[in-house]
Amino acid sequence: MAKLYFRYGAMGSSKTANAVMVQYNYEERGQRALILKPMLDNRDGERVIGSRCGLSAPCKYVEELDDIDLGGYNCVIVDEAQFLTKAQVRKLVSIVDDMGIPVICYGLRADFRGELFEGSKWLLAWADTIEEVKTVCWCGKKAICNARVVGGRVVKTGEQIVLGGNESYVALCRKHWRSGQLSEKGQK
Repeated sequence: MAKLYFRYGAMGSSKTANAVMVQYNYEERGQRALILKPMLDNRDGERVIGSRCGLSAPCKYVEELDDIDLGGYNCVIVDEAQFLTKAQVRKLVSIVDDMGIPVICYGLRADFRGELFEGSKWLLAWADTIEEVKTVCWCGKKAICNARVVGGRVVKTGEQIVLGGNESYVALCRKHWRSGQLSEKGQK
């Protein structure tokens, strides 16, 4: 039975690397897995997803989903799923329920302010299986928060979506996210 999976984690928890590995595993077994990402995510270039550890894969855009014949696919994988709209998540639900194709979504649960993204909100509401991809804070505790760093300081105001990587974001435990402490010595 097909399921809708939401695998969430803080920045740097290897979500994209996991997505690429899942696609590889399907293809290694002679099956086809379609990787999608929102057009908004252009950090790794057009039609490619890339992880911090160097794994990458070609992809298509979620916005093109209505024009893709899914008949030949055994799985749909979505990276950066936090950027999905409610309607796009609803479409993924229909792929699972009506076509019997499993859909595995990877993304952030919450933004740098600790607020849910739209895509994450609906995935948390409708996913059959919700799994955390874990990473750690500088202190060794589990990191669950995404801190936006500007000028060496944690900021908690601004636009919800500002694309960036290690230069702009760091995963922290809730205690250090709340205090804005980026290292044992305090701020960077």
